Amino acid sequence: MTTIAALWVPILLSAVLVFVVSSIIHMAVQLHKGDYRGLPDEERAREALRSVPPGQYMVPHAASMKECGTPEMQQKFRDGPVGVLVMRPAGMPGMGPALGLWFAFCIVIGVFVAYLTGLALAPGASYGQVFRIAATVAFLGHGFTSVNDSIWKGVSWGVTLKFVFDGALYALVTAGTFAWLWPDAA
Repeated sequence: MTTIAALWVPILLSAVLVFVVSSIIHMAVQLHKGDYRGLPDEERAREALRSVPPGQYMVPHAASMKECGTPEMQQKFRDGPVGVLVMRPAGMPGMGPALGLWFAFCIVIGVFVAYLTGLALAPGASYGQVFRIAATVAFLGHGFTSVNDSIWKGVSWGVTLKFVFDGALYALVTAGTFAWLWPDAA
């Protein structure tokens, strides 16, 4: 067993490296540039949505499963539109707080990678052993965060697969960092 305390350097460095790789993916490669489209007649849609407070909404919305089964509600689903809407507060979204939360998320994943890999392997484990376990744990954390959005919210599977690909890259970076910096046997 290897303690989390012995793994703070790979936890923090892997978070930094994943942050850099994600910045390259989003800003230089722009893999996700086409993930969202504008609404047709955006100005009219914006005017119609202006009174909707920040929150998450479903259209049409049924208050219960029983209501969902009514002929009226089923007709609403047939007629459309059917969708999920997330409304944020007015104003330019702040990149600083979002990037800070993303970095914190990368650290949390690193902590779980350290915990589970440390439970499985002692100091002095081989590069390959560390890499295999760390990559698996990191991929579970980074690679599957968007799958629920396709299952339950209707997000395109193409968009989700791009995020799964991102997660695979982040897992490889994390695993390589842990394997490189794994403590030697005492």
